[in-house]
Amino acid sequence: MLLIGKWAGYCARVAIVVAALAFSGCSTFVTDAEPVADEPEIVIEAPQPIVEDTPPTKVPKPPRLPPIAIVLTSEQAAYADVARELTQHLQDYEIYDLSDRSRPPVTILRLINDSDSSTVVAIGLRAAQSSVAMADTPVVFSQVFNHQDHALLTDNSRGIATLAPLDAQLAAWKDIEPTLTRVGAIIGEGHDELIAEAELAAARHNVELRVQIAHSDQETLYLFKRMIRDIDGYWLFPDNRILSARILQQMLDEANRQHVPVAVSNESMLSMGAAISMSAVASDVAETIIDVVRQIQAGRLDRVPPITALSEMRVVTNDELLKKPAVASSSDQARGQDEN
Repeated sequence: MLLIGKWAGYCARVAIVVAALAFSGCSTFVTDAEPVADEPEIVIEAPQPIVEDTPPTKVPKPPRLPPIAIVLTSEQAAYADVARELTQHLQDYEIYDLSDRSRPPVTILRLINDSDSSTVVAIGLRAAQSSVAMADTPVVFSQVFNHQDHALLTDNSRGIATLAPLDAQLAAWKDIEPTLTRVGAIIGEGHDELIAEAELAAARHNVELRVQIAHSDQETLYLFKRMIRDIDGYWLFPDNRILSARILQQMLDEANRQHVPVAVSNESMLSMGAAISMSAVASDVAETIIDVVRQIQAGRLDRVPPITALSEMRVVTNDELLKKPAVASSSDQARGQDEN
């Protein structure tokens, strides 16, 4: 019994020690508890409005034009190209060629007046003259430079500019020839508005413009030979009253001897010795005609300017000529003076 009592006392002391160690261990080795993360803030956004997909606005097609009569002076490319572009905008049209000798202009205009054509589009001088004189309907003419000599502007007719905008021409020329500072031009009488437009463009591009008025091709050549020594560019306007094929070729030859580039409005003249062509674009001419026709059909003929300007231009250069020095050598200048 004594042994059992000692054993029981020993066990009791061991239990007390284990309990003390357990309590001590808990207080020493238990690490701090990790902080509890804050709950995320809940934000309630206002509902977004529902945007319905709307189909793109369709641009209404322009109304169909009534029948149009297209009168050509001839089938040469300058006229035929515009007529071809016009047909891309028309559904009902008839083309008449005044160079067809089987049908004289009087017969053609009678056919037009007896038809249901609402407007006549005349391309070229002869077509414009005949149409303005004989057509019963409004006339829109194009490809006519000297319209003022033929009384083509009436209460019932309007014209389209022959040349690309002069400001755009001079800007393109300056891009190609940055040293261009003095430009000469010779033109016949009656082009005061054109000269004013050219002078305004020259002032805008810091170019000195020298303009002379001529009354014949021989006077044009005389003025040109005096002018060519003091300019570094010549602006050739297509005034056939003061130009002939022979005089024109002499002017181009002289300009090349003096190394003065000539700017023209017809690409075919590059092969004759012109340096740069800045011409109107057939599609732009046609679109401008259509715009005028639509205004006429809407009863706004009185709001259409006498001559409507173009907006596009085609530039082509004669690279071989432009590679030449811009200033003539002293020997070339002396040779030119001896020839004069």
